[in-house]
Amino acid sequence: MKSLYCILFFVIFSSVYYFVICQDLPSPRCQHTSTLVGTRLYFFGGVTSSTRKSDEVWYLDLSSSFKISTPPWRSDAVMLVGYNLGTSCLSPIDSSTVFLIGGRTWKAISATTEYYSYTSSVYKFNSKTSQWTTPTINNFNSSFATRNEIQAVIDNNGKIFIFGGFNYNSSTTLRYNDMNILDITNMTWSTPIQSQSVLAYVDYTATLLPNGLIVYIGGRSNVNLTDMAQIQIFDTKSYTWSAKSASGSTIASRIGHSAVLTQDGNIIIYGGSLLDSSGNVATVFSDIAVLNTNSWVWFVPSVSGTSAPPLTDHSAALYKNYMILAFGSTSASNLYTNNIYILDIQNYTWVATFPDKPTQSTGNSSTDQANNNYTYLYIGIGIGAGVVILTAVLFIIGFFIYKNRHKEEFIATSGTFRNDHIRETHMSMVYASRIPPPETYVQTPLYGIPMPGIK
Repeated sequence: MKSLYCILFFVIFSSVYYFVICQDLPSPRCQHTSTLVGTRLYFFGGVTSSTRKSDEVWYLDLSSSFKISTPPWRSDAVMLVGYNLGTSCLSPIDSSTVFLIGGRTWKAISATTEYYSYTSSVYKFNSKTSQWTTPTINNFNSSFATRNEIQAVIDNNGKIFIFGGFNYNSSTTLRYNDMNILDITNMTWSTPIQSQSVLAYVDYTATLLPNGLIVYIGGRSNVNLTDMAQIQIFDTKSYTWSAKSASGSTIASRIGHSAVLTQDGNIIIYGGSLLDSSGNVATVFSDIAVLNTNSWVWFVPSVSGTSAPPLTDHSAALYKNYMILAFGSTSASNLYTNNIYILDIQNYTWVATFPDKPTQSTGNSSTDQANNNYTYLYIGIGIGAGVVILTAVLFIIGFFIYKNRHKEEFIATSGTFRNDHIRETHMSMVYASRIPPPETYVQTPLYGIPMPGIK
């Protein structure tokens, strides 16, 4: 019975390990980029340790309900390089192609060693086929080659706007104040001449309004943080700059925050951080602030529910009425997280469960269908594995019970050996009517009695 208990313990432990320990989960990270494609919220790259930049692609399936503590993570095809401090946006042409712009790219030598390697400023990801490509770009601005700490927006015509940033190499650090534009309809790059003098900007948020204005909030110019009440605006129709002075609540300057645009024209920001005199992170914020772009007034809403922690270098996306925060650093000591946090922007409440509501069509029905197929696949695999493990456990238990019940008991007497006995064989017989059954003879073992003819 001891061996039976050992086997049962092994089977149960293996089952727990399979379903709990081996779940497909992303490691904690920050400085990644994210893009919403239909009902999939994609995450690309990020820093997972001081010596590692990830080439992983993960996504959340938002087509069904789930608990915030156990989000439905799925992995996808890895990127061509390790990636951080870049930006991404979704093509409005096919609603399935994601463009990664700028950032720092890395090549891995081993599991713990990598080196910086510039290969391209633009990568394309086809979310339908999970294929990565490096597009050929016409008239590319060579000074953009190593640009990072930027954020891009894309308009309905397929033009990507990327402002400022700074380069990354081992010799010098240059900050820029130019506007770069990539037209994805013909893959042509342009850098229009600035009609106004604007400060170099990095680590800001960029939000495109329906009227074609890009709103730049926060960030820094050189080492000085930008006043959150001074809003820089770029008009994508006239290619001109302007500024707005926002009133209302005083919002602390910051970098590494996130921003989403609501349907009523509000920009909601979360988190971010402050730098010390040496340029290192000193404070990480956990506050929510809202900018009304109709009145250009800041206000701080009253928030309920279990709050998200301080976050910087995280990501945020708006899906229906929910602001979804993911990953990021939680402190000045660069503690990373792989948690998500969801805010219901209708009543400014942090939720513990993501609701299961019918998803409106986004023009990407094949993606929605793929989501359902993947969901059914994983459910089927889980059920199948459970059935196999349960069957194996029942078979092992039944086998040992059967063996123990039919174990032959034998009592040895003096002068006998264990195999010196005659087994009695029981046979099932059918007897005809009025015919007496044959006599039953009992054969007795003979030990030490001489047999005829044997000396």
